[in-house]
Amino acid sequence: MVSLGYVVSEEEARELRRRFADWDFISRQPPKVREALKYYIEKGDLYVASRIAGLTVEEFNELRIRAGIPNVA
Repeated sequence: MVSLGYVVSEEEARELRRRFADWDFISRQPPKVREALKYYIEKGDLYVASRIAGLTVEEFNELRIRAGIPNVA
């Protein structure tokens, strides 16, 4: 997990999520989950991404961690 210690812009947050994401892991996921992870990378909205994936927020957050996507805001 990335801890920067300061607030980053939306674009910086998006870039960090893109850079640290495990794209091989993401590409192996079922279509709904794959699209939800991509949505999270672009928008950073855990709630909407979990709805897209058909998972609870907690389940999706665990998946986000497994995918190496940092939670930056």
